[in-house]
Amino acid sequence: MDNTLAYIDQASFLGFRALGHGPLIQLTWIYDHDVDLGALHRFQRALAGGMLGRRVERSPLPFGRHRWVRWSGPESLDVSAVRRPRSEVPGWVEERLRMAVDPEYGPPWHLGVQPLDGGGAAVSLVVSHTVGDGVGITIAVAEAAAGVVREPGYPAPASRPASGTLLADSRAVLRAMPEMGRAVVAAGRLARDNRDDVTTSVRKAAPAAASGQLVQVPSVTAYVGIADWDECAGRLGGTSNSLFLGVAARLGRLLGRVAPDGMVHLAVPVSERGDGDLRGNALTGITVTADPDSVTSDLTGVRKAVKQALTTLEDARNQLLAPLPLTPLIPRALARRLEGMALGDDVVIGCSNIGPLEPAANRPDGSDAACFAIRSVESRTTRADLHRLGGLLFLMSARVHGTVSVTFSYAGPSGDNSRDDLAETVRRVLADFGLPGRVE
Repeated sequence: MDNTLAYIDQASFLGFRALGHGPLIQLTWIYDHDVDLGALHRFQRALAGGMLGRRVERSPLPFGRHRWVRWSGPESLDVSAVRRPRSEVPGWVEERLRMAVDPEYGPPWHLGVQPLDGGGAAVSLVVSHTVGDGVGITIAVAEAAAGVVREPGYPAPASRPASGTLLADSRAVLRAMPEMGRAVVAAGRLARDNRDDVTTSVRKAAPAAASGQLVQVPSVTAYVGIADWDECAGRLGGTSNSLFLGVAARLGRLLGRVAPDGMVHLAVPVSERGDGDLRGNALTGITVTADPDSVTSDLTGVRKAVKQALTTLEDARNQLLAPLPLTPLIPRALARRLEGMALGDDVVIGCSNIGPLEPAANRPDGSDAACFAIRSVESRTTRADLHRLGGLLFLMSARVHGTVSVTFSYAGPSGDNSRDDLAETVRRVLADFGLPGRVE
């Protein structure tokens, strides 16, 4: 098999190494009954036998292409020996998030179980975004829960002879020279067409070494019945996705993340993952501008903005992806400077809607969990990061087991807001849309 990292995955890895941290995907299931630990052991082994059973092995060349190698997964299932009350699940979820994840040295992901007082349990899966995006991870989870093992065939670590590896990677670089030449031209064009973004990115560049006081980015999850969600979307002339974006826009208004013209900018990833696609990050993205004051009564403007953005997606995709062959040549200092350009302006809101999941994605132990949530967060965030980036706001949503779950992760520029503050604001947003639901 060709186990070479796609350029976008190598760029993700490069960013992780340059910044000292990177985005993570965390899935959480909460059960009202005790879980089947034997089934969770099998689930964990199945995850390691699929797309997630891999880690990054660097090329011996400083400017070579890195490769995926096999990772056999955790040696055992991490089950807490002490039960906790249900009210402490959010704290335990944050503890799992702070556990080390490394796409190169491992573990690239980890699975944990927290038994609860009176019966029930919480289950958490945390995965490096380099190894998989939201869609890829949820597909891998559904397959593992259903007992499907892909066996991609990744080679064992260090299985290539050193001399042969150096020669093969050198030849690969020579073959890529014409592609790199075209990428230089494309990168120059992209920089010229996005001068303001490049200037902003330089201004927001991260320091050479991650430092400062670590802060916890508060997260809450709203659960709304699918029937209620779809009724609201239809009533407002929208779709499930445009309602999700409308909720994000309204939240942006209440949190003050609006542009000078009063509009809200939504950064929306678009999945390109097809059958058998083993890229870690098979996605591109669009930016949608929405009026946060009209979305509670009319979603047709959001629908129109999404359609318009999608019509230009191919051109925008080509413009953004064309410089990627230069990824192996990017020094860490430049990677830090490009972070701000990737994140967008100070008021941008990240919005990732995974959409309908396979029912098995809600059954890691073979039975349906009462609650499911998925979120994307940074592995470490400092108060200085928040000040430099103007705060962070990210929403992630999925539909499974009769429920739409939307997880909101927000920290303002000062990092002083609390989970309770965020929960109250989210409840106000749901009320503005007339959406019944609960916020945890």
